[in-house]
Amino acid sequence: MSKVKEHIVILDGGYESYHYEITRLTDNGYVLDFYNGRRDDIEQRLAFARNAVGMFVRGSVIDYEFLRQLPRLKAIVRYGVGYNNVDLLAASRLGIKVANVQGYANHSVSDHALALMYACLRALPAGQRHLHSAFSKPPTPNIFELHDKTVGIIGLGRIGGMFCAKVRNLCRQVLAVDPNIPADRFIQVGATACDFNTILRESNVISIHCDLNPSSARLFNDHAFQLLTKKPILINTSRGEVLDETALYRALESGLLHSAGLDVFCHEPAGEEQALLLEHPQVIATGHYAWYSQTAAQELQKRATENMLNLLNNRYTEDWLNP
Repeated sequence: MSKVKEHIVILDGGYESYHYEITRLTDNGYVLDFYNGRRDDIEQRLAFARNAVGMFVRGSVIDYEFLRQLPRLKAIVRYGVGYNNVDLLAASRLGIKVANVQGYANHSVSDHALALMYACLRALPAGQRHLHSAFSKPPTPNIFELHDKTVGIIGLGRIGGMFCAKVRNLCRQVLAVDPNIPADRFIQVGATACDFNTILRESNVISIHCDLNPSSARLFNDHAFQLLTKKPILINTSRGEVLDETALYRALESGLLHSAGLDVFCHEPAGEEQALLLEHPQVIATGHYAWYSQTAAQELQKRATENMLNLLNNRYTEDWLNP
């Protein structure tokens, strides 16, 4: 008698192809199922995943109440670096292993941060809007050169370190803060270690690359913006909740900031409640695709699949979050 195949589910779809996942998981004796129902229908999602031993997620909130109703679940893999939507303590309590995919998009996210920085610096969207009405006139007088300026980085992990390595030869100096990174890491990537307030005071550009956790949530609030002295460009490709969006709007309106380049938002997809911010003339916004390049997307899906197989077969994976 043939063995009954165990099921793995993809709770959040959206990628163009799942050929790699289907091939690898089928070859290893699993059945891969795709949820196509409403994202806000918790009961339907629970019924779909009830018998799964493995689950792939992206943005779904996975908490204790959800997990306790999935008695066969052994492993969760999140497509991506962040994992604040998955309750690790609850998963550990229930004996469920969790992994993410770290370091797959170092180049793509750091490239996107650079692109947003230069688009803000050179006022590119405004320049295009005024192409016919004010040809040859700069769209704003507030365009500066980067070579003699200071760039500040919040978070010097894989992506922040890559951004630093790319930007350090474009500016006068790079300042960085990250309490979880050893001193030799700063030297390795060419940054000067300092505290958060020094970055606020001294930077002409600030790029955010930290994780979202209790200490970084709303890190940029009204108090932080009041400490700015250089009217910097602010770039965020990390997590939207690191910024208080209402405070950010006030800082733009009061002239504390040169401009802001945003790829992530407190509520996604960005909606009506963020319209004032997104329509601000000094904001350049993109739709949370900084992670994407053809290379990064392929690596993300392949490593997520291998992480799932490793967790289910009790093999170590570097991306395991709750060993």
